[in-house]
Amino acid sequence: MQKKLLLEAVYHRNTSRPPVWFMRQAGRYHAHYQALKKNFTFIELCKLPKIACETTMGPIRDFDFDAAILFSDILFPLEVMGMGLKYDEGPKLDWHLHSVKDAEKLTGGAEKVKELSYQGEAMALIRKELSPEKALLGFVGAPLTLFCYAVEGSHQGVLDSARAGIHDGRYHAFIDKIHDLLVANMVMQARSGADAVAIFDTCAGEFDPAVYRAHIVPELKRLMEAVRKQCPDTPIIYYSKKTTPEYWRALRGLPFEVLGVDWNQDLVEVLREFGKEWAIQGNIDPHWLFLPAAELEQKLRERFTAVLELGPEMRKGWICGLGHGVLPKTPEENVRLFLRLQREMFK
Repeated sequence: MQKKLLLEAVYHRNTSRPPVWFMRQAGRYHAHYQALKKNFTFIELCKLPKIACETTMGPIRDFDFDAAILFSDILFPLEVMGMGLKYDEGPKLDWHLHSVKDAEKLTGGAEKVKELSYQGEAMALIRKELSPEKALLGFVGAPLTLFCYAVEGSHQGVLDSARAGIHDGRYHAFIDKIHDLLVANMVMQARSGADAVAIFDTCAGEFDPAVYRAHIVPELKRLMEAVRKQCPDTPIIYYSKKTTPEYWRALRGLPFEVLGVDWNQDLVEVLREFGKEWAIQGNIDPHWLFLPAAELEQKLRERFTAVLELGPEMRKGWICGLGHGVLPKTPEENVRLFLRLQREMFK
């Protein structure tokens, strides 16, 4: 049985080249995705299992990443809970959480996961097509990030209403409604073939560390423990954006295996402080991929050399990737350069 490079790193067993995959590796920058978009809407790319499989597999065939990640969207749980969802130059919900009373309109519950069955069907198809040495990843949005979307309609901007919602009852009313569905969603993905399931928390760093510790971490713990109880052998990846070591120290003791970090942190320092507690995923700046090839290569060589100098023990739990998703219009040739250089330097 062939070992999956990503799982070897998750469990700090990797003595080979570090695995590499990119968030949003199937996306607008890629010619394969653009060709599919000529015939299918974004919703169809996500919800038609055969097409979701094809969308997911495109970058695996083209770039030979070490892991595939289901092509889907974090907002579908909000849709099935009754908030509606359209995509018109970005996602748009039919209504937002302006009061605790609005949260009462949400229809949560684990049974709602049946309305997300297209994810499980797609993952089963991907698993059949994926080479045995490649890992398959599922994902959900973190409770906080989904709350921000439910309140603000976006994860960008000042998020003042979402911040107020932490204290006025909306956040806790919301997570009480969505908790069971998120657990069921992660479990369904794991049982459909996911080797690991990620929790993406792109809004985490927008909140004060004290608020994060007091209100966000307890729900993350509850979510992870519930998933771990049903799927004890499925690793959990937790990625948060704009967070710092102060936030991550609050996560100690939570049952997850991989800490994903963005590009604002020094990778070497993160590996030194946290690399024994968790596998570390990240964290090259996705904006680097717009640089001229020679400049990109120089920056990557410097970063990879710094990691090499840490020694093989410190690298066992490193999953190489970007600090966030591949940006639209990223030159494909720079993605190829990244992967070629990574394989060359860590062979």
